[in-house]
Amino acid sequence: MVLDAFSLEGSVAVVTGGSRGIGEAIAVAMAEAGADVVPVARSEDALTATVDRIEAIGGDALAYPLDVTDVGGIEEMFDEAESTFGGVDVLVNNAGVNPYFGDARNLDIETWEQILSVNVTGSFKCAREFGRRVFDRDGDGAIVNVASVGGVVALPYQTPYTASKHAMVGMTRCLAVEWAPDVRVNALAPGYVATEFTKGVRENESIRQDILQTIPQDRFAEPEEIAHAAVYLASDAARYATGEVHVVDGGISAQ
Repeated sequence: MVLDAFSLEGSVAVVTGGSRGIGEAIAVAMAEAGADVVPVARSEDALTATVDRIEAIGGDALAYPLDVTDVGGIEEMFDEAESTFGGVDVLVNNAGVNPYFGDARNLDIETWEQILSVNVTGSFKCAREFGRRVFDRDGDGAIVNVASVGGVVALPYQTPYTASKHAMVGMTRCLAVEWAPDVRVNALAPGYVATEFTKGVRENESIRQDILQTIPQDRFAEPEEIAHAAVYLASDAARYATGEVHVVDGGISAQ
């Protein structure tokens, strides 16, 4: 049956940035597809809602507090996930920050380095540890790197964020080639999504209208619409897809 290919039954999935927004929706969707889920965020308290939602649908979840820039913490997280559920089959690199909006001439290097450290280096650290473990157990794994439409087009006044997401796309393609066929590595590139992350621009009517004019579908996505695409990329339905940038942006990049 075709729907069986989308099942994650028997899989273990780690979702970084899993406490809210797109990450929370992906963690819940992975559980709905049958996976045991390890949602990760800097604060364990922040993960309560995600775990509650997963357990409410009968799923199993392990909340794990982690800063994705901490190599030792990443190793301990995978150890705990394996001890609780078994080997991790899916890694979703969703943790990210975007604290700057403005002219690049006014950007301080500390903010640039912070954004690249979390969005790119943190994702690579998690991917590297995941890849090592999949190869060590002669397994079969899937990585979904949550990039952005800003990984395929320019987002003016968001230079460091756009640079970080372009870097994630490049990393995705390189790892896909290096690690095939044992680990599939794909990127998911959402457009504007109705989350806390975009609350400020959605509540500013002028900015909101300017953004909507760039979106052919004339609306912000719901987090679940991005999560469904993540499940696809993690599942056997996408078994022949690797190195792909799966854009879910309402048509922004098609113009």
